[in-house]
Amino acid sequence: MKKALGISAVVIVLVLVLLAVGRYYFVFGSGMKAGTLNYVVYKGYIFKTYEGEMILTGLQSKGPAAMSSNEFLFSVTDKALAMKLMVNAGREMVLHYNEYNGALPWRGYSKFVVDSIVSITNPVGGAPGGRVTPTGPAGGPAGGATPGGPAGAPAK
Repeated sequence: MKKALGISAVVIVLVLVLLAVGRYYFVFGSGMKAGTLNYVVYKGYIFKTYEGEMILTGLQSKGPAAMSSNEFLFSVTDKALAMKLMVNAGREMVLHYNEYNGALPWRGYSKFVVDSIVSITNPVGGAPGGRVTPTGPAGGPAGGATPGGPAGAPAK
C-alpha cells in the first residue's frame, strides 16, 4: 500500500513538472512582425525585464465593423538586443519572435519574446536607404581612413 502511494506521488509530480515545462518553455509558435517600434523599457519590481511595444503596419479587423488592436507587446531577454531596439525607437522594423503558452516573471510580462531584428529602415547611425556605415574609434570612419584620403594617410 505504501509502495503504491509512493509511486503514485512520483507519477503525479512528474506529470506536473512535464505540464509546467510544456506551458512555460515549449515554443508554441514563432514568426515576424513589422511596424514602428514605439518603445522598449527596463522595468520590474523583483525581476527586471525589457518590455516593448510596436505599432503594427496596416489595419487588423476580424470582421466587418470590428477593429482589433494594432499594438504588439513583447519582452526581450537579450540585453544587447534590447539596447539596439532602444536606440532605434521610432523606426520601421521587422522583428522575429517566439510565442510561449505562458509568461515567466524572469522572462518578461509578455508571452511573446523577441529574439532578433530582421531589418530596420534607416537605423540610427545608418546612411539613407537603410544602409549602416561602419564607424571606427571616436565615430570616425572604419579602418583609420581620413576623409578624402587612403587608410593611414595624415589628415589635411
